[in-house]
Amino acid sequence: MLDVKALPATVDAIAPDGSDVRVLLGLTAGSVAHFELAPGETSVAVYHRTVEEIWYFVSGEGEMWRGTGDDSRTVPVGPGVCLTIPLGTHFQFRALGEEPLRAIGVTMPPWPGDGEAIRSRKGPWSATVAPGPGLADA
Repeated sequence: MLDVKALPATVDAIAPDGSDVRVLLGLTAGSVAHFELAPGETSVAVYHRTVEEIWYFVSGEGEMWRGTGDDSRTVPVGPGVCLTIPLGTHFQFRALGEEPLRAIGVTMPPWPGDGEAIRSRKGPWSATVAPGPGLADA
């Protein structure tokens, strides 16, 4: 399919981590979505059962924490920053500053649905948003 889609004006869903999601396009091997976290908000820490992601930040400023095994890192994020979330990586992000933190995320394979994201007990910050539907407990 040769699909084309503009960024939806309204939110399509709330992600399990509590961020707003605007669904874009997908193919057999992956899908793309736009994630947004309001100024001053912190997501719920999660990890995934079966998918990996690549995020590219397009606006706002914030921090992303990722942890896997003994490796735990917090990095500043904002326009032009791209990062990976390998399978099984625990992660959490927060929006700092005056505007929402926005990112484009590529999910491989495509997002399978409820139960894919699992609440992590390892996040460095307290979440300020409620988890979205489909979040599984560890």
